[in-house]
Amino acid sequence: MNKIVVIFFVGILIFSCGSKKRVVHKRQDNRTNTEQKDNMNTPTNVPKVTTKTYANATEKYIDTFKEIAQEEMRLYNIPASITLAQGILESGSGNGRLSVEANNHFGIKCHNWTGDKIYHDDDEKGECFRKYHDAKYSYRDHSLFLTMRSRYSKLFTLKKGDYKGWAKELRAAGYATDKKYPQKLISLIERYNLHEYDKEVLGHETYHKEVEHNHVNGDENQMANNEEHVVSKGDTLYSISRKYNLTVEELQNMNGLRNTNIGIGQVLKVK
Repeated sequence: MNKIVVIFFVGILIFSCGSKKRVVHKRQDNRTNTEQKDNMNTPTNVPKVTTKTYANATEKYIDTFKEIAQEEMRLYNIPASITLAQGILESGSGNGRLSVEANNHFGIKCHNWTGDKIYHDDDEKGECFRKYHDAKYSYRDHSLFLTMRSRYSKLFTLKKGDYKGWAKELRAAGYATDKKYPQKLISLIERYNLHEYDKEVLGHETYHKEVEHNHVNGDENQMANNEEHVVSKGDTLYSISRKYNLTVEELQNMNGLRNTNIGIGQVLKVK
């Protein structure tokens, strides 16, 4: 009888151990299968997403639009440094209303524009400005604006590495009425090293040759500029004659004018 009892308990023990082993084995398989599925669903060699930080809005603006400005330089021969500096100044580093709501970074007005429009107070209340679907089209219009208007033709006689000359001639041609406009552009270019983008387009050797040429001919160019006056907003023949110690009649005779009508961007001889 005792043997039967012992055999009975031994059998229960063996059966219990076998069951546990099967259960444990099954759990291990389940865990292994789950891990395999996870590994199959996890992509390999995923690049880490990094968010670039900027010291200020201007640095972010430059990084965003520098390549567009360089492409415009290759196509239209306008220094990228000048385009970027104008964009920064006129769009408030991309934070102005026209740039935010209309992607218009250069304050280009409607004129004969047939596309979308936005109305904004500028020289007058509620003026019409062009609205773009993408800011790059604003950059293209800026290039076309300068290349297709005769009053800016003198800009394209300047070297592409001469950002100082471009800044001064833009104001002289009537692009801006602010007397400090050239200094503002030059300050932005030098503070943020925007001329480096010109150098990348031109190549280091060409760029340095142009810079040396500008230094040599700087005094001659200044003398030539003193012999002409580019009409800007608010100018009259009388105010110009006073500025250069001339009479209105002398000014008319020097420029073949029959009346006192003059236009912004018009070049007048004053010597």
